[in-house]
Order: sequence, then structure tokens, then C-alpha cells
Amino acid sequence: MKKIIFSALCLLVLAGSVSAQHRRYYPRNRPHQGQQPISQNKVKFDIIGGLNVSNVVNVNDYNFSTGTLAGFHAGAGIEVPFNTNFAFEPEVLYSGKGYSAATNTGQFNQRTNWIDVPFLLKVKPIPNFNFVFGPQISFLLSTQNTFKNGYSSQTQTLYNSATDGYNKTLIGGVVGVGLELNPNVELRARYTIDLQSTAITGVSDISQYNNQVWQIGLAVKFF
Repeated sequence: MKKIIFSALCLLVLAGSVSAQHRRYYPRNRPHQGQQPISQNKVKFDIIGGLNVSNVVNVNDYNFSTGTLAGFHAGAGIEVPFNTNFAFEPEVLYSGKGYSAATNTGQFNQRTNWIDVPFLLKVKPIPNFNFVFGPQISFLLSTQNTFKNGYSSQTQTLYNSATDGYNKTLIGGVVGVGLELNPNVELRARYTIDLQSTAITGVSDISQYNNQVWQIGLAVKFF
């Protein structure tokens, strides 16, 4: 897992380095009147944090539903502009996910901890507003299952064991919008969903669910 996180961070540094070299040898002219400020076309590094509200879905049963759990996400990203309207935005985020479900014998909660690495295209149709979309790779860190029957509580914590029945790497998708409150702070809202099940296919005692998360947060930008 340390290798995964290190590789993801190296990707952010490499993206920034390539863009910086491009701008070193191909500097932009000063903008004319009516053009976007030059800061709009600079590489920006982001510190990101916010709230997660998550549950799971069953893609084979649209009547299936579970309760939500609150968590948080935090991490870093880099925005590499192509021009004033389009940018590439990879990120590395810790993300807490999970769901709750009422059973005939008690309450079941599952909390999972992930490293999410989204690769996003950012589109800026008008000043100070943007929307993003793109794929995401998620790496499982740990799973905690808690069952409460009203009299006692039992908790099981799994740390990425090869035999626990859970997929350790998932492919998903991300869509979202952002509002720039000022040049250094962006308010953002996103929806993410895994395109693969959390459980390994063929493991009969674990249900086939897909994570979905609603996120709201802030990104603090450094030029």
C-alpha cells in the first residue's frame, strides 16, 4: 500500500513538473484586454478536505436500499491547465465510506477506508464555475464491520487480508461541480460510484454491493 500511495504522489509531482517545463520554454504572452488573467493558466496545487455521505447500491436490484454513514475525505491534487477552459486534475485522497442496514436481529454498520485516485477533466464554461468528470481508482486500506442487537456490540476489523473476500482495487467514476469563491479557494460538490463490486465474485457469504459517495468540501489552491 505504501508503494501505491508513493506512486500516486509521484504522478502528481510529474504532472506538475511536465507542465512547469512546458511553460518555461513556451512562456505565455501577457493577456490582452478581455482575456482571462494569467493566473488562470498556471499550474495549481490543491489541499482538499470535506464531508462524505455514503452508502451502497445493488446494480442488479434497484429496489435495494441502505442507510448512509458520514465520513470525510482529505488529500492533495494538482490542476494542469490545457487552456483557460480545460484542465487535467489528478488527485490523491483518503476517503471514508460505508453503509448501515437494519436486519431482523439488529443494526449492521460497515465502514471502509480507501485511497482514491481520480483522474479528472475540468471544464470551465464560465468564470468561477466548473464541472469535472473522469475515472477513479480506489485502493482498500481496511474494513470494519459492527453489529448491534440492542444488548451488545460486536466489531470485526479487517486490514486488507488476501482471504477476507473483499476487492482491494476498484474502478469507479466521478462527476462534480465547483465554485471558485476566490482565486485560492474552491467550494466543490461531487458524486462518486464504484463500477465494480466491493466483494470478490464467487464469495458466497458476502453480498455484491457498489460504493456510492456524495461529497462536499473545499480546495485551497497554491500557485
